[in-house]
Amino acid sequence: MTSTNNAAQPAIGADTIDRIDEVFTAAYKQDLAPGIAYGVVIGSDVVHSGGLGTVAVGDGAEAGDAAVPTADSVFRIASMTKSFTAAAALLLRDDGLLRLDEPIETYVPELASLALPTSDSPALTARSLLTMSGGLPTDDPWADRQESMSPGGLSELLAGGLCLTGAPGTAFEYANLGYVIVGRAITNITGQSVRDVIGERLLVPMGMTATCFDIADVAAQSLAIGHHRDGDGWVAESFSGPGEFSPLGGLFSSVNDLARWVAGFIDAFPPRSAADDRHPVSRATRREMQQMHRFADVIAPRPRDGSPVSSSAARAAGYGFGLKVEHDSRWGTVAGHSGGYPGFGSHMRWHAASGVGVVVLGNARYYPAAVPARAALEILLESVHAPAGRVARWPRTIELRGLVTKLVRAWDNDLADQIFADNMDLDTPREQRRTEIAEVFDQLGPVIDDGFANTESLNAAEALWWITGENGRVQVDIQLTPHRVPLVQTLGVEFVGSASVALQAAVDAATTSLTDVVGRGAVEVDCIEWVSADEATFRLRSADTEWKLVIAVDPATGDIVEHTLTVEPQSVDRFVRSSDG
Repeated sequence: MTSTNNAAQPAIGADTIDRIDEVFTAAYKQDLAPGIAYGVVIGSDVVHSGGLGTVAVGDGAEAGDAAVPTADSVFRIASMTKSFTAAAALLLRDDGLLRLDEPIETYVPELASLALPTSDSPALTARSLLTMSGGLPTDDPWADRQESMSPGGLSELLAGGLCLTGAPGTAFEYANLGYVIVGRAITNITGQSVRDVIGERLLVPMGMTATCFDIADVAAQSLAIGHHRDGDGWVAESFSGPGEFSPLGGLFSSVNDLARWVAGFIDAFPPRSAADDRHPVSRATRREMQQMHRFADVIAPRPRDGSPVSSSAARAAGYGFGLKVEHDSRWGTVAGHSGGYPGFGSHMRWHAASGVGVVVLGNARYYPAAVPARAALEILLESVHAPAGRVARWPRTIELRGLVTKLVRAWDNDLADQIFADNMDLDTPREQRRTEIAEVFDQLGPVIDDGFANTESLNAAEALWWITGENGRVQVDIQLTPHRVPLVQTLGVEFVGSASVALQAAVDAATTSLTDVVGRGAVEVDCIEWVSADEATFRLRSADTEWKLVIAVDPATGDIVEHTLTVEPQSVDRFVRSSDG
């Protein structure tokens, strides 16, 4: 394990461990993954670890040993890989071989003809790509399906041109492709694959023997098999890679190995004059990685008891170099990263000032490991007493909004072939998607309005709109790829029926009450989860606050039988109104 500074490390009691185990037991019981492994890091040590479920089920059990996960079980860690790619790039920077503010075309010639969105846009650089501010659009889940791309395939993709959502260096946008481009720069500078650079300069010196890019390098008895849900059961995912997209998420690792990685970041604080030769990356660079170089959002977390959020509970979220960084008004700085891939979901987070951290790995497609990890870290911190904007959509987004509307109303496989990215049929089989959409529109009845006037977007490459029919509304949302001519990489179609008179009256009353309370203009209402004409969940929002209203009425009497109102984080499921038609 990497040595840490000489400061005394906090001790945690058995009751704290019990509470943390309860968090993960409750998370496992939600049946969101066949198995999870987790570990608690204090300074340089894994002081507690656990595993629940199994590393493999069904057909996957033939590849794994179907054992309970442990701290030595090897999972794919997906986007947590980005911290390794960033560290490799910064090692080259520290060696004088890579200049972060040099136009990226210096190192990746295929981007020499990249068309920037405006004449005054600065050049795309390694710094803007590493900090998720290069202007490339968010590209989950398209990028997750490209890992095995060949060097020639990547060259062709880059030389073919890319679309940017805005001028580089102006806004946060989580773009996997940016890390692929940085990976190509590392390869061109060193003459080695980025995988070999990470292996030789980071993994070997740190003794991370369970961490690798190739499944062939993982012992069968240690491997956790990835899964996705199929009806009520789990189906094993096939493994991809390694390839040109591996720098964004291709690594495999274990809780014990990742604890070494986390410990290295904890050890970087505080700055000091002691010898700095126990880690391949300097303490200064490791601290630099954990700084918020690009602001993303201010988040007001919902209290566990549903009480109103106070301004003192807010946290600012942003991106460093390969790490997400939060400045919490209660805890100070928390750093880490999530990972999501076909078959896997992971999360690591730590509080360097207290020397505590958590690692969580799950073997299901996009398993939300951040949820129990966040709860576990808060328990640790408590135990140690640790101190709307307007969006201009791409013309292609508007075009695809119309084509997608045409597709979902009257399915045409030829049209789907033209507008779908290659991940679409892999994520949801074509016939299954077609059947599910048909069922939604059967519920909707005759269409009255295609809903273009009320389109909403988070960024230039996304759109959400409502199709109104005789029996209610259908919410349609799309997310586009970064190709020169973007394609659809996600398509959501969800039916929301018409509320009964009694339910509508109850919602209207709640909305009126909130409008009176906030005193800052009208409260907008959207249904976000439909159960029946008498039960639904609504999103209510004023100019600066969002609430979630869960409400149900008795269909016979009209009396309210359920009513729960909680404050929602501003950044969750929030689409910003735009007026581009």
